[in-house]
Amino acid sequence: MIKGIKGIRRRRAAAVAVTAGAVLATGAFAAAPAQAVTTPTIMGKTGYVMNNANGATLYNKGMDTKLSTGSTTKIMTARVVLAQSSLNLDAKVTIQKAYSDYIVAKGASSAHLIVGDKVTVRQLLYGLMLPSGCDAAYALADKYGVGSTRALRVKSFLAKMNSTAKSLGMTNSHFDSFDGIGNGGNYSTAKDLTKLASNAMKNANFRAIVKTKSYTAKTITKTGSTRTMAAWTNTNTLLSSYSGAIGVKTGSGAEAKYCLVFAATRGGKTVIGTILADTNATQRATDATKLLNYGFARLA
Repeated sequence: MIKGIKGIRRRRAAAVAVTAGAVLATGAFAAAPAQAVTTPTIMGKTGYVMNNANGATLYNKGMDTKLSTGSTTKIMTARVVLAQSSLNLDAKVTIQKAYSDYIVAKGASSAHLIVGDKVTVRQLLYGLMLPSGCDAAYALADKYGVGSTRALRVKSFLAKMNSTAKSLGMTNSHFDSFDGIGNGGNYSTAKDLTKLASNAMKNANFRAIVKTKSYTAKTITKTGSTRTMAAWTNTNTLLSSYSGAIGVKTGSGAEAKYCLVFAATRGGKTVIGTILADTNATQRATDATKLLNYGFARLA
């Protein structure tokens, strides 16, 4: 009886050994399971990250919370301009005193455009997105709005911003300014802004602008001479600090605090996201770096 039991045990051990060998040969046990990626903690009030290829959510912290957006609003300003039919990027716009007065009155960020200079639409877009020029935003709204007065043209342009938001499914967004200096009704969410940026990045001109670190415009003065402007530097520091960064836009303000819509491409994969209401400019870059690293780790 004992001898029979020993025989059975020997046969079972041999079978286990054969099975284990087969599993190792196929590589099923060749590597340990990948360790779960730790979800990062950010200081921003809300944040959202998605896979740009299919819109899948990779990170979410209050993604549908409506907040002031600061100058990330200018993504929509650029999106509306670039969607104009028969757009001529070389068309010239004469800088009006009203744009300069607006900057002074609001204490707003500026591209330092000179009254009377003729500036191309392309240059205005760079002035809008790199140094975050509210004067450039005003000039573009005035140029592409419709109406007999500047006020009516701006109102028309804002209507285009909101209709575009609706068409993109930005259900928790509303714009009452062309630059983010709102009048009580300018808000969006981390998810909506990410959705907007993803759509805007489909435009080659937009992509080229938001990945540019520095741009020098040459404008035409009242007398017809050429003025070489001081170089505009992109406020998005990730373009220099994060490998693969391709955009998109910073924002800040007393109400908005510090915001950043960001995107990067690595290994043929693009991660895009938004942080709203962060504590300072350095922290928003740190948080965005964390979220990009997390997003790429999720896609690995």
